[in-house]
Amino acid sequence: MTEAPRQLSDAELRALEEEYDPEARFRSVTRPVAILASVILFILSVYHFYTAGFGIPRATTHRGLHMGVSLFVVFLTFSSLARNRDKTDGFAILGVPVLDWVFAFAGAISAFYVPWIYDQLAFRVGNPLPIDIIMGTILLVTLLEAVRRSMGWPLPVIALLFIAYAYFGKSMPGILVHPGADWANIINHLYLTSQGIYGTALGVIATYVFHFVLFGVMAQKIGLGQLFIDLATALTGRFAGGPAKVSVVSSAMLGTISGSSIANTVTTGALTIPAMIKIGFKRHFAAAVEAASSTGGQITPPVMGAVAFLMVEYLGIPLRTILIAAIVPAFMHFFGVLVQVHLEAKRLGIRGLRAEELPKAAKVLREGWLSVIPLILLVWMLMSGRTPFLSAFSAISACIVIYFIQRIVASGVIEGIKESVVGVFEGFVAGARQSLAVTAAAALVGVVIGIVTLTGVGFKIAFMVTSVAQQWATSFHGLLAILPFELFSIETLTLLFTLVMTAVVCVLMGCGVPTTANYIIMVAVAAPVLGMMNVEPLVAHFFVFYFGVLADVTPPVALAAYAGAGIAGANGFKAGNTAFRLSMGKALVPFVFVFSPSLLLVTQSFTVPDFLLAFTGAVLGIIALSAAITNWLLGPLLKIERVILPIAALMMIAPELISTLLGAAILGAVILRQYFVGMRMDANREASR
Repeated sequence: MTEAPRQLSDAELRALEEEYDPEARFRSVTRPVAILASVILFILSVYHFYTAGFGIPRATTHRGLHMGVSLFVVFLTFSSLARNRDKTDGFAILGVPVLDWVFAFAGAISAFYVPWIYDQLAFRVGNPLPIDIIMGTILLVTLLEAVRRSMGWPLPVIALLFIAYAYFGKSMPGILVHPGADWANIINHLYLTSQGIYGTALGVIATYVFHFVLFGVMAQKIGLGQLFIDLATALTGRFAGGPAKVSVVSSAMLGTISGSSIANTVTTGALTIPAMIKIGFKRHFAAAVEAASSTGGQITPPVMGAVAFLMVEYLGIPLRTILIAAIVPAFMHFFGVLVQVHLEAKRLGIRGLRAEELPKAAKVLREGWLSVIPLILLVWMLMSGRTPFLSAFSAISACIVIYFIQRIVASGVIEGIKESVVGVFEGFVAGARQSLAVTAAAALVGVVIGIVTLTGVGFKIAFMVTSVAQQWATSFHGLLAILPFELFSIETLTLLFTLVMTAVVCVLMGCGVPTTANYIIMVAVAAPVLGMMNVEPLVAHFFVFYFGVLADVTPPVALAAYAGAGIAGANGFKAGNTAFRLSMGKALVPFVFVFSPSLLLVTQSFTVPDFLLAFTGAVLGIIALSAAITNWLLGPLLKIERVILPIAALMMIAPELISTLLGAAILGAVILRQYFVGMRMDANREASR
């Protein structure tokens, strides 16, 4: 067995998360600034908690207030230099550089300005005053700097490129040329209308996402995360490769309350990665299992990061429809990881945990059942058609009540109430702090969306992509003409090549841009491409979302895998490659539900036979591909089996009856050969005794 890495301390885990997650890189501040920031964040959480339960004010006011307060705190808590977070160069006030105070007040004032002049906007839009242009420019600059500090360079660079495209439109080549817009028109569109900074992206963060981030923090505070880990250990730990299966199942459970790949990797990986290594898994494989499992949290209902709520706004359909649609694809992801973990454990002969190493499921539920109530309440309210923010308000309220009960039972009435007040304050501060970076990013993504609507570049890109795909399809179809039958039509090949190009762009974008921001941009740029191919809107949105998430485990910027490798003491690039391999289910299933939308359960073309065919084919295809990758099914594979099983997998994943049956026949033949070989070997062993 491999010697397990030592258990990392809480401080080391925080440092690891900060290393790979820019959103967690808060700088050290003096006590007065820490108190000021904490009080502001607590008030922001209280404001959102109150409005979730008792009504949200006018949209522009709500969004401007949320953005202005968030920008103010961003410049207090994020250093201008990520590698120099504990030093202050030049003149400072209360330990914060004067320039940061200037940015903080400039961002807040320019964000509050539009709500303040809201009643005059009807007269200012299209005819901005000089002060409007000045304030809009200030907000744009502060947003670029806020996102650079809290998330790095990629998103600001993308925003600047789009702005340059709008300004220099007359100089663009070919189909990309457009009349161009002067600075006043650009600021007018981005700042004074609802098509830019104050648009849907910021609105969703301020109206929905904040509440669910806060719920996730409070749910962890009452022990729901630890309950999931303990329950997963009790249910799956005894099977082959037990800790790895615990990692998969616990990450699936944690995904219901959290959407952060890196945070999930660090939280559960601190326990599961050393356990996996201890029983015999290689270090890079242990890191990859945790990373691949944790990225599944972003596609797991009911939270799904922020994307579920963005889909509500973009598609105009109920949230419960989106949550139902997400169930089967999320299952396929975790199923794919679980199958590869199981086969790897069988190949290496790795045991499960012993009975004395396992908690008892009944005991876990008996001691922690209270912490499950808020999640059950949340899911019930969402599925019954209540608004997301009212559902979150009820779930957060339940968390607060349960937290008070837990502390009072543990410490007595007086001490318990004191501990509860402090704990709720800390939870509200932490929840607001976690929303800072995503708020700034959402506002800056509004700039990208605004440029798209101002210039119409989205449809131009869609035309270029589909034209290239059609050329490739025609050429490939000609090569297939040597066959005595038509294997694929030109239309099918065109759609396939369009999907491949869209998937590649989504993954590349996701390598430097957070999932939420990536999804919003790709909806504006890539979704029209799929729309031109007559892909249903819900299917198109899920497709770009899934490949954006995949970037978290795709080298060279596989941040979740690198975080897992940091815990395991493994090579990060090797862990990233393995995590990508483990995530094959997430990579293949989007192609399945494009060609067979019934897999999403709620599409217009849903039929039970289509669903059963697609579901069965996807499950068998994942098993076949996992066996080929792992080089194990019931036993080691022959070389020819490693070649034909991926082909069988692709045939079964293609949602057509004939191809699925042929693929299943190939898989069945491999299983039968291995079964009879195994029986013969067992008989020989018995005879030799």
